[in-house]
Amino acid sequence: MSGLRERKKAQTRQALADAAMRLFLERGYDAVSLKEIAEAADVSVPTVFAHFPDGKESLVFDLDADRERQLVASVRDRAPGSGVLDGLLEMYLAGPLTGESAEMRDFLRLVESTPVLRDYSHRMWQRHEGALAGALAAELGVPPGDPAATALAHFALGAVQVARAADDPAAAVTRIFELLESGWGPLLSGQRGR
Repeated sequence: MSGLRERKKAQTRQALADAAMRLFLERGYDAVSLKEIAEAADVSVPTVFAHFPDGKESLVFDLDADRERQLVASVRDRAPGSGVLDGLLEMYLAGPLTGESAEMRDFLRLVESTPVLRDYSHRMWQRHEGALAGALAAELGVPPGDPAATALAHFALGAVQVARAADDPAAAVTRIFELLESGWGPLLSGQRGR
C-alpha cells in the first residue's frame, strides 16, 4: 500500500510542477496564483502547500533537493580511481545543465527574467555550494569549512553558468574543469608582461 501511496504523491507533485511551469511560461510568474496552479493540476490549494510548503518559488525549483543530492553523489560515488572533479564533470556532461534542451532554455529564461526566482536560485546555489564543499572536504581529507574545498565547490558550480554562454557548452565546461584540475599556472604562464 505504501508503494502506491508514494507513487501517487510523486505523480501529484510532478503534476503540480508541470502545471506551474506551463502557466508561468504562458503568462509570467507574477501573473499566476497558487489557486490557478491547483486548479490546473486538479488539486486543492492545501495540497499544493502539502507538496511545496515553500510556495511558488519551490514549484519552479521542484528538483532542488534532487540536484543537491546528485552533486554530492557525483563526488562521493564517483568511479574508482577517478578524481573528485571527474565525477562532477561527468554529471554535468550527462545532464541538461548547459541549456541545450528547449525545456532548460525556457526554465533559464523564466528564472533570469523574474527577480524573485533569480534570488531564490542564488540562495539555492549557495546551499548547493555548501553541500558540495562538505562532500569535497570529506573526499579530499581536509576539515569541513576548508577554504580550498569551498573555493573548489564555488568554481565547479560556476563552471556551468560560464559554459552556458559559450558556443560549445560541453567543450567549455570541460576546459574549465581542466583548469580546476591542473591549476591556473599553465594559462597564466602565457600572459603578456606589462
